[in-house]
Amino acid sequence: MTASFHFEPERVAYFEAAGWRAYYDRRWFAMLRLIVELCQEQFRIPFPQSLLAAYYSIRAAIAWVPKQHDERKVQHYLEKFYSIARRYSRLPFSPAKVAGLELRYFEVHRRLVGAADKSEFVETLVHLHSSLFNLTPEQVRESAQLRVLAADTVDRITSGRSTNREEDWRQLEEYLRQCYRSIQRALA
Repeated sequence: MTASFHFEPERVAYFEAAGWRAYYDRRWFAMLRLIVELCQEQFRIPFPQSLLAAYYSIRAAIAWVPKQHDERKVQHYLEKFYSIARRYSRLPFSPAKVAGLELRYFEVHRRLVGAADKSEFVETLVHLHSSLFNLTPEQVRESAQLRVLAADTVDRITSGRSTNREEDWRQLEEYLRQCYRSIQRALA
């Protein structure tokens, strides 16, 4: 069933990296536009449903921001997002399960910022990518490792430890390109 699912890794990586940058630069309208385009590119969600999916994604992110956040609220918005993504991508995942794994990804990422051992982070992403794309853990391990490198890069930028922000943003996008190329190869 997933063999018919296809996306362009370069475009997905571009929209995601640019969306992260817009988020951290507090360019809210640019971020919304980029997430709408990401939804269209990655999951084939047509407009105006892509606007609604982007809204749910942003609401989940906003609900997650406070340290004392309401996990049920975050899960609710993630499930709504993934319900739309499943409908148009026709990937056979459970929106509730994938939303729970995405929430776990948020939690592990936040907790392990600056930690040397990222094995828990990699395993969390293995489970998320495996469930989302209906692939085996072995097929998605490389994509998970690359995504952790992208997350580490954004953490370096946002913490002020970057010595070359522009180069780090380029490297982050390259990690995402490699991540999505790995998934695309496994889907093929």
